[in-house]
Amino acid sequence: MKANARDQLLQRIAAEHLFVETLETRNSDRLDFYDVSVWGIRQALIAAFEAGRLASTNNTPN
Repeated sequence: MKANARDQLLQRIAAEHLFVETLETRNSDRLDFYDVSVWGIRQALIAAFEAGRLASTNNTPN
C-alpha cells in the first residue's frame, strides 16, 4: 500500500470511529487532543487490523 492510500485509510478510520476531523497536527491542545471512548478505540483498532490483513492477502509478489 502506498503512503498516500495508507494515510487516507487512517484518516477514514479516525473519522468514522474516533470522530477525529484530521490527523494533521494543528499546534493547539483544543484541536489536537480528543476525548475518545474505549469502544471507539477498539473499533478503530479492529478496522485498522482488518485493513492490514486484507492488504496483506491482496499483495502479489513482483
